[in-house]
Amino acid sequence: FTTALMYDPARKKEPSPSYQTERDTCLALFAKWNEADQLNYVEHILSRMCHYQHGHINAYLKPMLQRDFITLLPTKGLDHVAENILSYLDAKSLCRAERVCKEWSRVISEGMLWKKLIERNVRTDSLWRGLAERKGWIKYLFIPRPGVTLRQHKFYRELFPKIMKDIEAIENNWRTGNHNLQRINCRSENSKGVYCLQYDDDKIVSGLRDNTIKIWNRSTLQCCKVLTGHTGSVLCLQYDDKVIISGSSDSTVRVWDVNTGDMVNTLIHHCEAVLHLRFNNGMMVTCSKDRSIAVWDMTSPTEIALRRVLVGHRAAVNVVDFDEKYIVSASGDRTIKVWNTSTCEFVRTLNGHKRGIACLQYRDRLVVSGSSDNSIRLWDIECGTCLRILEGHEELVRCIRFDSKRIVSGAYDGKIKVWDLQAALDIRAQTNSLCLKTLVEHTGRVFRLQFDEFQIVSSSHDDTILIWDFLNCSQKEELTAPQSCSMVQSNHHNNSGSSSGSGSSMGGGGGGGGNGVGLGNNANQNHLHNNSNNNSHNLQNDELSD
Repeated sequence: FTTALMYDPARKKEPSPSYQTERDTCLALFAKWNEADQLNYVEHILSRMCHYQHGHINAYLKPMLQRDFITLLPTKGLDHVAENILSYLDAKSLCRAERVCKEWSRVISEGMLWKKLIERNVRTDSLWRGLAERKGWIKYLFIPRPGVTLRQHKFYRELFPKIMKDIEAIENNWRTGNHNLQRINCRSENSKGVYCLQYDDDKIVSGLRDNTIKIWNRSTLQCCKVLTGHTGSVLCLQYDDKVIISGSSDSTVRVWDVNTGDMVNTLIHHCEAVLHLRFNNGMMVTCSKDRSIAVWDMTSPTEIALRRVLVGHRAAVNVVDFDEKYIVSASGDRTIKVWNTSTCEFVRTLNGHKRGIACLQYRDRLVVSGSSDNSIRLWDIECGTCLRILEGHEELVRCIRFDSKRIVSGAYDGKIKVWDLQAALDIRAQTNSLCLKTLVEHTGRVFRLQFDEFQIVSSSHDDTILIWDFLNCSQKEELTAPQSCSMVQSNHHNNSGSSSGSGSSMGGGGGGGGNGVGLGNNANQNHLHNNSNNNSHNLQNDELSD
């Protein structure tokens, strides 16, 4: 039956004697009509034909309707249109398109479409962008190159699989835990411990238990500047391209010029230790052991005004985060509270943790929190639902960050764990498969970490900062800061150290201040506040011993 419907010229019969004359008459009339009349006439003819004739017509029309427009466009002087159409293809499709015919291959080659594909990925994917900068091939991108040659096309065509190989290697290193480790020994003279940090391509800024902020050169891993002024442990900090803002157990928030290190402002509001802070787009939120949250308007580094004080927690507020919609806070009272950013009005409480909450990060609809009940919880902030509980740490989960792929957590058991975020959000995934790797190098409690696609940077009670490099995995390196680093001012630029894999500012794991987590206001007596796992609402102190 199918065969009978196919158009077969051999099946045509000889036309009748009158056919030629009558056909010419019809065609002459047809040519006089407008397009609408012509179409209407053809429709009438088709409606009077039998089924097998429709099959013949369909077979006849098919090749006329299937045009190779990519090949035809250049003949009309529209090469740029053909290039633009093919530029939307992904790598797999572009590779296949090259093999369609010589003309398609020419359009792809002369249009430099492999170069454009790489540039598109670099613009939209932070992993590609980071690789471009670290591997040096960023200099070959985003530059108009007149007079395209086959050699140039071949360069980008061969570069693409090399990039994919690098990406696969990085992903595999994360899965297997293969890394190069660099260690900064801070050599604090009095109280040891690095409570908070943030890094970028050039520096690591750290807040220490010895009341100082130390800035480390990323190339040499040497201390290049020490900021003094706090009279208590530096529990939290955040910086941008203008200022460093820090919070301390001395209950103050201090503002420093990021370039000179000069102190430019001191905010006195909280009556106990400032445990965490976060600032962005002219707004800052701080939280304290005094159980309150302060919302500030930042006009300039020297003009910072208190807008509102949020009260609702029944214990120390250990951590805050915010965006344009919500402020999120977590406390030793076991709760996470959500507030409206614009009005500062209370929205809802997230309940579930069995003991005090030490850390959290909030982005889009997702909140990830860590607690002294040793668990990590994932929450939907809009409905307040707990999406997943992650268990594996043996002690309090002190710091946590996440990006689109991973959650990285650090705990008082001295371990850093890497979790599969996408699997954790899949209700079908087995819980025991969610922890990808456990990293053990710190000899003390992990206080703070940050990460991006290429590295984790962590700090600990053991007075060290560790850089876990998943891009360059050849050997372990260790550099010790000179003794003079513990002095009030130091400007060492020793180039004997090895270069580390640098990170983007605030990392893929997000930015924000370090986490003091309920630390007391005495450098030798710092505490985490959380409710004990019973019905009592009394606070339990988890002392950080020397």
